[in-house]
Amino acid sequence: MSVLEQARAAKRASFRLAGVSTELKNRALARIAEALDRDRARILEENRKDQEQARKTALKESLFKRLVLTDAKIDQMVESVRDVERLEDPVGKTLLVRELDQGLVLRKATVPIGVIGVIFESRPDALVQISTLCLKSGNVVILKGGSEALNSNRILFQLIRAAAEASDPVFKETLHLVETREQIGELLALDRWIDLMIPRGSNELVRRIQENTKIPVLGHAEGICHLYVDRDADLDMAVEVAYDAKCQYPAVCNAIETLLVHCAVAEEYLPRLAERLKVVELRGDERTRSIIPAAAATEEDWRTEYNDLILSIRVVESQAEAVDHINTYGSHHTDAIVTRDQSAARRFLSDVDSSSAMWNCSTRFADGFRYGLGAEVGISTGKIHARGPVGLEGLTSTKYILEGGGQVVADYVGVDKRFTHRDLSLGDRH
Repeated sequence: MSVLEQARAAKRASFRLAGVSTELKNRALARIAEALDRDRARILEENRKDQEQARKTALKESLFKRLVLTDAKIDQMVESVRDVERLEDPVGKTLLVRELDQGLVLRKATVPIGVIGVIFESRPDALVQISTLCLKSGNVVILKGGSEALNSNRILFQLIRAAAEASDPVFKETLHLVETREQIGELLALDRWIDLMIPRGSNELVRRIQENTKIPVLGHAEGICHLYVDRDADLDMAVEVAYDAKCQYPAVCNAIETLLVHCAVAEEYLPRLAERLKVVELRGDERTRSIIPAAAATEEDWRTEYNDLILSIRVVESQAEAVDHINTYGSHHTDAIVTRDQSAARRFLSDVDSSSAMWNCSTRFADGFRYGLGAEVGISTGKIHARGPVGLEGLTSTKYILEGGGQVVADYVGVDKRFTHRDLSLGDRH
């Protein structure tokens, strides 16, 4: 089946899937979780093939780490599917009920977006998250994974599709997979059939998608995240939060790339930090290098997402300078402050222009699963539609539904009739 044929089939299926009950969707999700758990040996075997090929092609280390699946990761996959099953169905929620006139009632309700195209790199577990979130939110999905995870993506897709279709025929043609690089260009040209594109991967991938399609794009190009250590910070806490935010998993978009330290605590804090971050290559401004050994940070370092054990450090005179640095060089993804000063924290949380702002905790918490969204299709740094980790609610749109009894607009032109425009409770219809 060509990409165009898949997109047309997806569009037809999207109209059918939009009205599927929560019960049927949850039944499919339960079958998917069972299939992933039952067939983990096959999944790991296919993933080993991808790992072997990746070593031959010298895949970048950060991408290789995202590629690897283990029993523990499969456990997380299964649990994420079950979490999505347990979440409230986001479709069909009534957001507003308004009487326009007696017997003429307007309702605003949530509906699926329709057909979603997702292009992602390296992480086969992303395929599971995306597929199940789309299913629960009533969206059909066309998936394009990276060639480095071809075998892993293929087995996961086959298991998920078979489980969903076995649960009920209504799910036929609601999941699609394309596999070649050439097909990306074909996907991006299908603005008539695809309602939303979500890229998950490198800055280059996201920008290429944004610049080469008329389809609306949801996502973020970079994850340049910051931690600011305030003059009133608990320095023990600040050391551990910085360690987690940089080292717990450095190859992901919510790991910090730049540390900002108030000058009042820099001489005490930085040596303690350097001792904790022995495995990290440190790059600093002149004031940082006067306190601890570090390579010289350049202007480019402040704008760089390393996805590696590298950290740039800058000493600042004030919180205002720290916030200005974040808003100037950051990617509006996730930024955090460590401080005991509540008013300083509130100012930071308000002034930093990021999709997630945090106080006294690691930026690594910026994740759909950790936010209780079940999983995520990605993180959006844009301000239109969804922002931050995008879970079920971010995969819905709205529809206005007007119920009347033969009313016509001509009666409301002039003085014959007046609108009441009276908001009703969400349980009322008439």
